[in-house]
Amino acid sequence: MKGFVALVLPETVLFLGTCAVMLIGLSPARRLRELSAVVACVALLIAAVLGLFSDTEALAAAGAPMPELVPYIKMLVGVIGILLVMLMTGTVDRREESLVALGRVAYNPLRTVRAEFFAFVLFSLTGVMLCASAPSLIWLFLALELTSLPTYVMVVLSGRAAEAGSKAQEAGVKYFFLGALGAAIFLYGFALIYGGTGATQFTDIAAVIQQDGLNSITTAGFLLALVGVSFKIAAVPMHFYTADVYEGASSGVSAFLAFAPKTAGIVSLIILASCLGWGFIPESGVSGAGQLPPAIDVLLWITAATTMTVGNVLAWLQSSVKRMLAYSSIAHSGYMLVGIIAGPGDGSLDSNGLAASLFYLLTYGVMNIGAFGVLGCLERGHDENGEPVEPETIDDLNGLRHTRPGMAIVMSLCCLSLLGLPPLLGFFGKLPLFTAGISAERIPLVLILGLNSAIAAFYYLRLVNAVLLAPKDEGAEDIEPAKLPFRGISAALSAGGVVTLVFAANPLLETVSRVLPPRAGIASPLDAATPSESEAVSGLEVRAVEPSTTEP
Repeated sequence: MKGFVALVLPETVLFLGTCAVMLIGLSPARRLRELSAVVACVALLIAAVLGLFSDTEALAAAGAPMPELVPYIKMLVGVIGILLVMLMTGTVDRREESLVALGRVAYNPLRTVRAEFFAFVLFSLTGVMLCASAPSLIWLFLALELTSLPTYVMVVLSGRAAEAGSKAQEAGVKYFFLGALGAAIFLYGFALIYGGTGATQFTDIAAVIQQDGLNSITTAGFLLALVGVSFKIAAVPMHFYTADVYEGASSGVSAFLAFAPKTAGIVSLIILASCLGWGFIPESGVSGAGQLPPAIDVLLWITAATTMTVGNVLAWLQSSVKRMLAYSSIAHSGYMLVGIIAGPGDGSLDSNGLAASLFYLLTYGVMNIGAFGVLGCLERGHDENGEPVEPETIDDLNGLRHTRPGMAIVMSLCCLSLLGLPPLLGFFGKLPLFTAGISAERIPLVLILGLNSAIAAFYYLRLVNAVLLAPKDEGAEDIEPAKLPFRGISAALSAGGVVTLVFAANPLLETVSRVLPPRAGIASPLDAATPSESEAVSGLEVRAVEPSTTEP
């Protein structure tokens, strides 16, 4: 019982916070309704603290496959979640609340969606936390769906949902159907993994694979599962929805989509890959030390290379800022896959690719919020329905330094950090991916990573040029600030993190490296084996790390 409570304690706090938000958001008193975002932030802060001090021994006893990983992920989700909630304030009910304040209409809880919107935000972040501590395939499936299902509704609610044919509605429909396809693929893969191993617990699956090797059914299951989970991180070929959905949703929701499902997907990929073990050697004797099984390794290698390239090339061609950042998000998923392919290495700081990917999640979350936050903090007039219109194209931001110098600085810092320019945070997030790839002798993949980083320089510097150097277009519609102070605070904190977290980059990376030792914390089958079985497994393990020799 203690172990189970340790597994879900932060999530329980978020659930209670969700219930409170649902009640507060429907209150007749406006001041109380406006506390919905504050209550959500408090719940995330408490959950982050509880997650950070999770009892790893209790988590291991409850079956968490990587108990040392749980505190980092739950802390990360809580902290970044607070910034996202601040950025999404005012996303819904702005026009309705203004009409109520002017006395033109009476307050009607059926016409407002504030309570439901922030409840969906907390539900989705709860799903991300549950992914980190998932002990089984069933738990992981439910956690991934809890992460995704609320986001489909959030996309629609964030736009002009009442307007027929709105971009938000179109984006929500596309996202839902493609999300259902991805869920069907990885669920079928989970079913094949169970069929091939006879187990649903990750520790049991890892033990079976270590003892008996991979059969064709299990291999097919992992291949399908990895392809399906790739939808969550918008990796090629499951990336087609990304640009349309990001463009149709509000800036705050787009930033949320770029972080929450991506984090759940990366964590899920690490857990699934850890069941296979980096250092697996096929029975044929083909050398594979430090690598995943060949079929899995090839799939991830191709996915990483194509995801980086497709994302950056398509971002190069965009004139819409949101679509550019959407394709940029795809490319960053490819960067993180490099660390997963490299694996834990020997556990050192320079070779631990898993730690590099997880640290890059933090850096990407901070940088990305600032870029989308600038768009959320600006408005270029209102449409025919009185709804504010966000800047869309790069030309809309020309000469921003003349009118909103603070926002221009935030956008510049975040874009240069996303590029990986030293000495900003993005450089220290991307550097470990290079060193881990080199340590794992993935030189071609590292070269592709470096080439794509150079390609990305074009469109990031193009955006920096627009806000800092380009003159303000004559006759262009004036950009006004959105009267939502929490959005500005979120963007400013993001820009501050890009600069100040540099000084904590090495300690943070060392912390993540310590919680991800070689073998990624998966329990050895020796722990539960009989003496005779232990001898057999011990021999198998020796063959897995030492090539056989012939005595003269």
